[in-house]
Amino acid sequence: MARCERGYLCAVCGGEVEHLLESDLYLRYVLGEVDPESLADAPDRHIRCNPTLSQFIVHESFPAVVAAGPFAKAGLDPAFVADEEARVTAGYLRLTELARGGGSILDYPSPGSSRAVDQAGS
Repeated sequence: MARCERGYLCAVCGGEVEHLLESDLYLRYVLGEVDPESLADAPDRHIRCNPTLSQFIVHESFPAVVAAGPFAKAGLDPAFVADEEARVTAGYLRLTELARGGGSILDYPSPGSSRAVDQAGS
């Protein structure tokens, strides 16, 4: 993640990623897709700047995103889409919860993610 006087910059649009709830990097971490060791070095982007993932957030507080191309959910298997909507929306809601209450980085992975399961087993 590139930090400068303007804050963390989106690798896609160049705008500032000002809040945790805008961070694709931390959403993917909550989902168990990013190792905690890579958070300091990985580039960030706005959740909305990653339509392949953000199209699966289905919640009234998050305006719908429509992805185009071969990864648009409109062209994917409906069962897969339902599973991804449940998984990614739960991750977004977890991120919302954590943004309100703070907590340790170890608290970030969603309880059902593979990273949370790995930590519980250690």
